[in-house]
Amino acid sequence: MSVGERGRTALITGASAGIGAALARTYAEKGWNLVVTARRAGPLEALAESLRRDHGIEVTVIPADLAEPDAAAGMVEAMAAQGLTIDALVNNAGFSRTTGFLATDPADHAAMVRVMLSAPIELSRLLIPGMVDRGFGRVLNVASLAGLMPATGGDTLYGPIKGFLIKASAGLHLELQGTGVHVTALCPGYTLTEFHDVNGSREQVSSAYPAWMWQTAGHVARVGYAAVEANRTRVVPGWRNTLLAAIPKLLPDAVALKIIGGHARRLKRI
Repeated sequence: MSVGERGRTALITGASAGIGAALARTYAEKGWNLVVTARRAGPLEALAESLRRDHGIEVTVIPADLAEPDAAAGMVEAMAAQGLTIDALVNNAGFSRTTGFLATDPADHAAMVRVMLSAPIELSRLLIPGMVDRGFGRVLNVASLAGLMPATGGDTLYGPIKGFLIKASAGLHLELQGTGVHVTALCPGYTLTEFHDVNGSREQVSSAYPAWMWQTAGHVARVGYAAVEANRTRVVPGWRNTLLAAIPKLLPDAVALKIIGGHARRLKRI
């Protein structure tokens, strides 16, 4: 544990399962107190109880749906009312729709933009000024390898949203140099979580990609934590994913797009 971590508080969105829950466990292991949020109160309460028992930390549960326009501001107000000071913000909440742009309910697309793009920016704007004033802060934005790859079909908005988050993180990283506030984008590839069960693509992705392409949520969380502590602009867990992110940059756009199109067809998204 680094000096000063014990007693500090991290807010983790989308903490009820997957990478979010793994990040909560990682921060708890390092001695951070936590505020955990997600739509589902039950899994959050179970996670909070286990973290209190195993690590002796304080855990505050705030159920919230970040697809709601006032959710971010409401959450910050709730934390302030409880006297909580947030030293680390982990923007992890997210989901995808893989049925294609025209076949997806526009309300689902609006919710994707709210949860994965608008809410992280709003929470950052609300919480970073206090971090700067105190001379200490951490912002870890959970993006995706998809944000570094050419556009694809089927899950049409997911990659562009994550690409936005990666570039916004880089801009904040530069702007906050010398303030004591670190900003890092975490860009995992395929990770063993319930993410693909929720969007209905478990069967397709499991049959299309071998076991070596998959990482555990715990590994991804540890890589992300280390990267933001080291003040890295961006981190891609695993050398294979780093290589996958680099290859399209070496190819003509038309060729790279054709390869990614083949990926979407294998997954039966287009």
